[in-house]
Formats: sequence, C-alpha cells, structure tokens
Amino acid sequence: MTSYLYANIIIEIAHENVDRPFQYKIPPSLDGLLAPGVSVTVPFGKSNRQITGFVIELTNQAEYPPEKLKEVIGTTEAGVNMTTDAIKLAEWMKKNYGGTMIAALKTVLPAKRKFKPKEKKTVRCLVSKTEIQAALTESVNKKQAAKIRILSELLSEEILPYELVTGKLHITAATLNSLKLQGLIAIDIIHYYRNPVKLEAEQNSRPILSQEQQIIVDTVNNEYRAGNRFTYLIRGITGSGKTEVYMGLIENVIALGKQCIVLIPEIALTYQTLLRFYKRFGNRVSVINSTLSSGEKYDQCERAKRGEIDIIIGPRSALFVPFPDLGLIIIDEEHEISYKSEQTPRYHARETAAALAKIKNACLILGSATPSLEAYYRAKNDEYRLFTLENRLSGAVLPEVYIVDLREELKNGNRQIFSIKLQELITARLNSGEQIMLFLNRRGYSSFISCRSCGFVLKCPHCDISLSKHRGGKMLCHYCGYGQSDIKLCPSCNSKYLLGFKAGTQQIEELIHKLWPAAKVLRMDGDTTKTKDSYGEILAAFANGKADILVGTQMIVKGHDFPNVTLVGIIAADLSLNINDFRAGERTFQLLTQAAGRAGRGEKPGEVVIQTYRPDHYSIIHAANQNYPAFYNEEILYRELASYPPAAHMLAVLINAEKESSGWLLGEELLKLFGKTSLTETVNEVVIKAGKLQIIGPVPAPVAKINDVYRFLIFIKHDNYDILVKCKDILEENLLRRRQQNEMTGISIQFDFDPL
Repeated sequence: MTSYLYANIIIEIAHENVDRPFQYKIPPSLDGLLAPGVSVTVPFGKSNRQITGFVIELTNQAEYPPEKLKEVIGTTEAGVNMTTDAIKLAEWMKKNYGGTMIAALKTVLPAKRKFKPKEKKTVRCLVSKTEIQAALTESVNKKQAAKIRILSELLSEEILPYELVTGKLHITAATLNSLKLQGLIAIDIIHYYRNPVKLEAEQNSRPILSQEQQIIVDTVNNEYRAGNRFTYLIRGITGSGKTEVYMGLIENVIALGKQCIVLIPEIALTYQTLLRFYKRFGNRVSVINSTLSSGEKYDQCERAKRGEIDIIIGPRSALFVPFPDLGLIIIDEEHEISYKSEQTPRYHARETAAALAKIKNACLILGSATPSLEAYYRAKNDEYRLFTLENRLSGAVLPEVYIVDLREELKNGNRQIFSIKLQELITARLNSGEQIMLFLNRRGYSSFISCRSCGFVLKCPHCDISLSKHRGGKMLCHYCGYGQSDIKLCPSCNSKYLLGFKAGTQQIEELIHKLWPAAKVLRMDGDTTKTKDSYGEILAAFANGKADILVGTQMIVKGHDFPNVTLVGIIAADLSLNINDFRAGERTFQLLTQAAGRAGRGEKPGEVVIQTYRPDHYSIIHAANQNYPAFYNEEILYRELASYPPAAHMLAVLINAEKESSGWLLGEELLKLFGKTSLTETVNEVVIKAGKLQIIGPVPAPVAKINDVYRFLIFIKHDNYDILVKCKDILEENLLRRRQQNEMTGISIQFDFDPL
C-alpha cells in the first residue's frame, strides 16, 4: 500500500467562501487508514475548532510549505464514508448544477451517519442435561430462585432468547454471569442489520412474456452481454407490462453478479412495487425512502455494500445506495417531476443516473406511458434507444373515455362536483360490486377564500400565496406553515360574502357519503398519509376490497394496479392547465393519461369520465385517446417556437433577498455580465462562437415572497447545455467576488437547469 503524506479535504461548511479542498498532513497514526471518501475530523480556522470533512484526494505533493500545514485529527466515529465513484458523481453534480462541493457530497450520501448493527442475544446451554439437573438440584437446596427458573427452562430448551430470560423469567445479569463462570451457559451475540421489508409472500413463477416484451428483454440483454451500455426508453401504454420487462432485465444483470437500482416517483408506489419484486426475487430486494429511520437507511447501505441484497427500490435518493458493482438503473414513470430535487444541487435523477451509469459502466432504462418530452425528444434524435409497448396484457382493452363539458352541466342546472354522467356510472359500479377511483389534482378541504364583493383573497402575511382552508376552519399556508383561524368578514370591505372554492378531497369524500351513504370510502392525500405505514395500509385495504371508492390526489394515479377498478372519475381535469408553466399542457396530458390508465386493468372493461371546462384542448383530447405521439407532435412545435426545453436548454437564476430593492439591484447588475442585446467581452470569450443567448428578467418569481424573503428570477436560454454551465461558472465567479467584498448580505443565489 502506498504511503501518502497529505490529504486534500472538503470541509463540511456549506458556504461558497470555503468551497475548495484544504490540505492537511497525515500523521503517522493515520498512515494507511485514510482514503478518498473517508470522513475525518480536522482543525479549521484561526481558532482551530474541530470540524468534519471528507478526504477527496491523497497526495505526496504539498501545495504549501509543509510546516504551515495542520494535521488531520482522526477519522470520524459517527461519519459515513463514501466511495471514489460517489466523489466522482458529486463532482459532476457540482459542475452541472452549481452549489458547493460539500452540498453535492452530502447529497450522494443516502445515510448521513453510522449506526451500530442490531444485536440478537441467546443463552446457550454448554453441558448435558444430567449436569443441568445436578445444578438445578443444588440451586433448589440453596433456595436460589432465579437459577431455579432458568435451569428449569434449559432442561427443555438448549437455547433460549435473551429477551425471554431477562424479561419473562426476570433473570439478572449477575445470575447469568454466575452461570457463565460455572461453565454451564454461554451468551451468544449475533449482529444483524435492520430490514424494513416485512413481507410474507410466495415467490411467483416467471410469467410468459408477450412478443413485444420478449423482444425488448432479448435485445437489451444481448447488447448488455456484448459489453454495450446504452440508455433505453420504453414507452408502454398503461397496463402493457413494463414491470415484467424490468424484471427480465434485472434477472440478467443479477446472473452476471451485478446489482440494480429501481427508482419510483412516489413513496405511495413502494408497497405495490416492492410486493411484485419480492414475489420474484425474494429477500434479495430492499427499499429505501424517507419513511425509514436513520438507522434503517444506514443498514440498507451496509447490506448493499456487503452483498446481502441485489435490488434496491425507492425514490430519487435511492440512486445513491452504494452498490459495489452496479449493473442496471431503472427509472419507472421517468416523466414525474418528483425526480427533480428542490434542494441545492437541483439535480434531475434522469441526468444524474446517466452520469452514474457512465461512471459504473451500467445500463440505464427509462420507462413511462407518457415519457417526458426531454426523453422522447432524445429518443427521436437517436440519443436514446426507443422501444414501444402498444398492447395491454391478457388482451385487455383501453377504457372507454367520456369527456364531460362542465359548462354544459352548469347550463343544465347541475352545480355539484359530480357530473350527471359520473353520478350514473358511480351508482352502476356500486350496484355491481366493482371499484371506483376519483382523482383530483388538489389537496385539503378548500383551495382559497375570496370575497365575492371586492375580490379580496386571504393570503399568508409572510408569503405571496393564498391560504388554504382545512377541516375545522383552519387556514394554512402550504409554503411556510403559517396558520390562522377562518375569518367571517372581509378585512378589505367588511363584506360577509367570503366563500371558498370547495373542490378538495375532503369535500369530495363528504359528498360521496351524502349521495351514496352505503359506499365505503378511502381517501389518500397529503393529510391522510403522514405516518410511516399509511401508504401501504390504504392501498392494501383498497386492493383487498375493503372500500368501494378511493378518493385522492396525484399519488393514486401513478402506477397502481387494481383489477377490480372499472371506473375512474377525473373531477377537475383542467386545474393543471391553469398553472403559470410552459409544461402545463404536458403535465395535464400525463396526469389524465395515467389516471385513465387505472381503469379496466383486469378482465372487466373500464370507463373513464374526464370533467373539464376546456374539452377542446389538445392535451385533454389526446389523453382521452391515449395517443402520445399525436400529443408530442403538437407540443414539440410550441416548444421549438418558444425555445423551451427540450428544443433548447434553460438556466434559471433564483435571487433570494431580505430587501426587495437589493434583489432587484443584484439582478440588474448580473445582467450587465451578459447584456440584453449583445454579449459583453467577458462572456464573449466563452459563448460567442455558440451563438446568442436569450435572457429574460429579472422578474419577480411566481411566488414572489416566502417567509418574508423576496424572490426574483433571471432565465437564460441556449441550445447548448454546456454553454449554460459556462454561464453559471461566470455568475458563480462574480458572486464569489461580491461575497468576499461583503456585498451579498441578506442575499442568496440558486441555479436551476431546465427548471420544473
């Protein structure tokens, strides 16, 4: 082993002024113990306060006079070490998304601190029953009650659980130690890791794949065994069997001694996905997500390192589980926006998975019934290899879809949430014992309170956002958590005509009980899924037929498979069309297609009712027909005309300022680096050959204030992603200079590439 003299270390301080490696001497006591990724304690600053950091490089080349370098104090007992590959990935994330290196390093650590393994103790008899009987007789004569209890048990059982001995039998440590000294017993300690998977299910036989499925599995597996590593996009209509394709691909890489990461967009999907994989691969499967304790997360990483599991399932953070020989990454429902991080670095799991696959020489599979335009655009341009699944398994047909114009419902005197058509179909399904899913892209009891006299909307005093009404009259801000009681009079004009737009999941549930009193209803939204096991409990109850109707928000329409669901009602289909976002049409199409795909997945045919005020919108029409290519062809024209992703790339620069004037001023000054009409000399050197940048802003963010902090945006567009990365580098260099001159008090900056 090479002996090194110095370690370059990233300090665990998320501040741009210290966002660089610091060099330390390696003392003789740590010779051979340090490596890239090891968590260490070092003295830092003038006061030499002890602080943690990560070794990113070992070297024999001193960057400063050796006598001026401080020494590493030691390794961090509670710190989690990372692999060299994780450091490479963190470096890639910092370069491509901005932020500090320590923020990137901490992002690629799914478990943030070490935990001791759990212990299982047993008391084991070391001698024959004759000797135990002799000891028992002696204890009886000496009236040693505790020894009598345990020796009596050991006559019938040679091994006793420690919990039984100390609990039910009330045996103290002193008594056990006495028996150990006599040579009668031993206390065995077995260390084991926490396993959050608590399933009991028989393993399924492998299903016979359809011709479409088999072609994909054979093609990818043959190319994989030939040493080719590509990114594949599988566009499969709802119910076409993408999961079975995934399993066929996973089986291949496991047979080659490699491991697999399966990303799913929602914790709500974990239970059903995990069950399907468990039935196929048994206890070689585990899960990691935010509902696990810190100890459980750490143990899943340790199990992965030690080869106890081959497959990990979870949301985007599961991407960083440290498998030693990762062979395959699968991102299911790759179009979901939950794959984009909202914290710095604002990485996208799709792009980050591609970078990780390149580092690990692994294969990347993307799957969706409604791929993101970014993925499909790349597939159409031969950056990804495209497969399609056009048929449902078992010959099931796509559901019949009815588009209901809510404007006509109002004209006909129906002011209820449910259209006449949907009411008729719900009644019919309840009479026939079939199940129903009702989807609303909204949570809570009422979206906002407004005055019908003057138009006043009750807003959070700290954020530029309306308060939402919840059960019991509580008004809450979903951004900062501010809450207050409901109001009776308008603060602006003193009117009593304060009403809410009541289209929340709670009100839908209440209306169902009113119209169909005998119906059994389950509700699944942000308010009913706060506990660790709530997702699985609700889904299992519905799957087992304990409810007739499942009411919910987006989480109920993503990937779930309930054969007895024959009716899906989409209550307010165009709510997502009204958001201020160039992806509004895409999100609406995806949501409606996914929701409609929940109906008729079994032997019985399904029906879908889409209730909307905009029945002629192309995203609604194509979703009703489940026609992704037609939607893509219309949507991509709009993106190309407006230079929006994926036709171009976009960098959003978010300025957060405690003073509104400071935010505006910084935004205007940053624009001087680029110029509104032409490039300055500074940027000229970097991007003039690539063509002109498009710059928008500074403008107030859609939510212009959160927690009394003002927010401004600058958008920079260009066809070439690398050009935007260079623009980010120029901005970071300028901002660092401003910080060093104390010009950034009360101001922070975030970068977001191709923002969602």
